[in-house]
Amino acid sequence: MKAILAPVDFSRVSRRVVDEAIEIARTINARLVLMHAVQPPSVVTDLAPLVGEAIQFTAEVERRARLHLQRWQRNLMKRGITVETVCEQGFPVPLILACAARIGASYIVLGSHGHTAFYDLVVGSTASGVLKRATCPVIVVPSQRKEKAGQVRRR
Repeated sequence: MKAILAPVDFSRVSRRVVDEAIEIARTINARLVLMHAVQPPSVVTDLAPLVGEAIQFTAEVERRARLHLQRWQRNLMKRGITVETVCEQGFPVPLILACAARIGASYIVLGSHGHTAFYDLVVGSTASGVLKRATCPVIVVPSQRKEKAGQVRRR
């Protein structure tokens, strides 16, 4: 069966990513997989005494991410949408690509935060990294919805 992978980071764009992934899954009769990558903190050698605390912090972040994914899964199932969840520790780009390969993803649907080029250069862009290395089509959902011509934006 076909699969749609939707990596989410629980930011504002994540809801739009899930909605888009649901539409694509319905259109091609595919299963939906929501994924979250818990990025471990960088620990510099001078901070070695804090490694234990960093590990505990990362474990707590992963626990909360799993709870958040389970909440989304329950809400989607109430709407009649079958969804699987995956939560792993590591760097997002390789985890997303590995998950896509493992589930045989037909598409990856992920969000863009619309950061500046400088931010992406310094911090890196998950969307960019996935786009460059994915072996299946990637759909990038923009961080903000563009207004249609003549449409008034409400506040």
